[in-house]
Amino acid sequence: MEISSVLADVSRSFLFALATLLPMLNPPAAAPIFLTLTEGASVPDRSRLAKKVSINIFIMLAVAMVAGNIVLNFFGISLPIIRIGGGLLVIGTAWRLINASDFDAAHAQNMAESYSWEQIRSKAFYPLTFPMLCGPGSLSAALTVGATLHDNSVTGTMSKLAGALPAIAAASFIVFLALRFASQFLYKLGKNGTAVVMRLSAFILLCLGVQITWAGFHELFLGLLHEASTFYSLSPT
Repeated sequence: MEISSVLADVSRSFLFALATLLPMLNPPAAAPIFLTLTEGASVPDRSRLAKKVSINIFIMLAVAMVAGNIVLNFFGISLPIIRIGGGLLVIGTAWRLINASDFDAAHAQNMAESYSWEQIRSKAFYPLTFPMLCGPGSLSAALTVGATLHDNSVTGTMSKLAGALPAIAAASFIVFLALRFASQFLYKLGKNGTAVVMRLSAFILLCLGVQITWAGFHELFLGLLHEASTFYSLSPT
């Protein structure tokens, strides 16, 4: 394979993976929710947490892209079931955020003195990484990208993989920036404006969870209809 062809595969897979995964991660919408879930944390601890979350996202998406279908087939788990389970987790997280008390800067400052890093780090994977940012939608998108990496030649597959993995790294870095500077982004909104944005983001997250869950049920229902039609078409009259 020529070098120009390899470079073309790398660039196309990079752009395709980034354009597919970044909208699913939606870092700007996660910023106010990140602030709510880390209320009372200091700025350095939030920075460390944002870095840990971005690393978790990179690992999860890379594994899902490279070996996701193998893992699902090994455990006998279908993608609709992943969507239903993950969607329910998203709904639960969003509902808790909607009913959370309003963010209060003075209260957060008082909490920061006794808020340990262990308490903050416990939220790094659940719910910040999964299901808030890297949920069923993002994992499904990573599985879809992974399916497009397969090529007739090993060189073609490796060149596409060489473009897709940096795209995941770029998307994770954008997430880090959005979380790391979330307080600065929302500072100009003021207390009331930040509370409104947080409630709105939580409501959007709730709708997204319902959509993901419905998509899973819809796929299962269509599968049942297909099996029923196949059964009746093969059964003797």
